[in-house]
Amino acid sequence: MTENAILVENTPTDNINYSECKIILQPQHFSSAQGFKDFWKIVKRTAKKHGVEVLEDKNAFVNQVREVLFYDTPDHDLYNNHFIVRLRSFYKEGWPDGLPELTVKFRHPDFAAAAAVNVRPATPGSSARIKFKEELLPLREGLGGFRFIYSHNCVMSMPRERLNLAVEDLTRSFPALAQAQANPDHRVTLVNDFAVEEVQVNIGTLGFGHGIKAKTTIAVWRDRQHESAICGEFAFQAKYDRREALHKDSLQRAAEFYKALQMDAYDWVTLGTTKTAIVYGLGAKGSTNRE
Repeated sequence: MTENAILVENTPTDNINYSECKIILQPQHFSSAQGFKDFWKIVKRTAKKHGVEVLEDKNAFVNQVREVLFYDTPDHDLYNNHFIVRLRSFYKEGWPDGLPELTVKFRHPDFAAAAAVNVRPATPGSSARIKFKEELLPLREGLGGFRFIYSHNCVMSMPRERLNLAVEDLTRSFPALAQAQANPDHRVTLVNDFAVEEVQVNIGTLGFGHGIKAKTTIAVWRDRQHESAICGEFAFQAKYDRREALHKDSLQRAAEFYKALQMDAYDWVTLGTTKTAIVYGLGAKGSTNRE
């Protein structure tokens, strides 16, 4: 979503087809559903100042509820080596809606490092979806800028019970995980014994001109046990087929809007972290500085 973004070379295995801008939000603003509407008012004001088109969906504030679980070794070997294993379950009117979605991702601030990792499963012909994304986050040290993380994802359906695995079995299914050099006899278990309840609203789209439209969401992550918020997130994501077709003026508008929104919502923003990092940091042992 930036001018510099279109200058990155193609990856060895996949092209980047998604750009997503994220802002982690402070949890105290999400004690009720009103928090979604309050933040959206700020977004609309910033969008108006920067000539960004706002298209609000008719079901913009209908809650989408999901359960998010992270799995790792006891020493967090996967996360500490830039891998994330996540199981996300969808619910409709309080009941499970289809099979859970397993995501195995490699996320790294260096483009070449992320591009080089083949996250595809070992099973030929599997119905996995491969997504290579660039993610923009605010600078760690202050508001009004951005930094990049590159995320290579494999997404597929998987029953929850099949994740009761030893590292050796998981690595056999996803060979890229061998790079973490985890003890093959260790089992992957729920990180910090913590289950996330995600409530998300799919607001609509933001338009930056020349056909660039970004799907826009606001979400809160809550501790399922205590029903308390641990963080919120605002995000807008654009999907495209050819990077070179992205218009320079639209990319510039998106970048300026993203930087300005951080400043306009300064008392909402949490710097220097991601949703995943917050979950990993909840344990007494903690993890090394990964996102």
